[in-house]
Amino acid sequence: MTAPVFVVGSLDGVRPGTTVTLDGPEGRHAVSVRRLTPGEEVVLTDGRGSGASGTVLAAEGRDRLVVEVAALPAEPEPVPRITVVQALPKGDRGELAVETMTETGVDAVVPWAAARCITQWRGDRGAKSLAKWRSTAREAGKQARRLRFPEIADAATTKQVAALLAQADFAAVLHEEGAEPLATAALPAEGSIVLVVGPEGGVSPEESAVFAQAGARPYRLGRSVLRTSTAGTAAVALLLGRTGRWS
Repeated sequence: MTAPVFVVGSLDGVRPGTTVTLDGPEGRHAVSVRRLTPGEEVVLTDGRGSGASGTVLAAEGRDRLVVEVAALPAEPEPVPRITVVQALPKGDRGELAVETMTETGVDAVVPWAAARCITQWRGDRGAKSLAKWRSTAREAGKQARRLRFPEIADAATTKQVAALLAQADFAAVLHEEGAEPLATAALPAEGSIVLVVGPEGGVSPEESAVFAQAGARPYRLGRSVLRTSTAGTAAVALLLGRTGRWS
């Protein structure tokens, strides 16, 4: 079994042979929940691609873990970069979407308040929901043993999504009536891929027109119609396989 991953604020100045003390909530989880003991292997990461693997030297109190660093693994910037624009699902299905896309390997998720979304993020509720998405990505990144966690952007309007699509090297809107399957689309070897996942009610004709003007084409995944909370994960898996990132 691979070593568990814990998050630290920074790994600046850390070298093989040095020690790092993990404390706070992460230290408490390591000591009091995981009950790690001297001699066990762990990986520390800043969530931005840098890591430090090592061995537990000591567990102090309830929330301090002392780790001797043995190596400095790194996770380079992914190529091509995959961003999913995720329409806001209702209930906790947004967190489910973020969790499974993170475990699969997405690089960025942009929450989108589509016209047909039942859920709308406003005020304190929106801030709390965004914080939940970011916390979910962090925890799922640890669970997936990632060193580079996906970026969860601020909620975007349709106009902002269109601007993101216009800058992409490949821009697509997942749509059950898309003429071309995503499985056969010509994909770039580098640069950025941006996918739009609409709400349960679908992307509106007005939104489709705006995205088409930005250069995004509609693509279908397969014969079945997926829910908004699962379509992004399926599409990311397909793209990771086709671009060679899973090779």
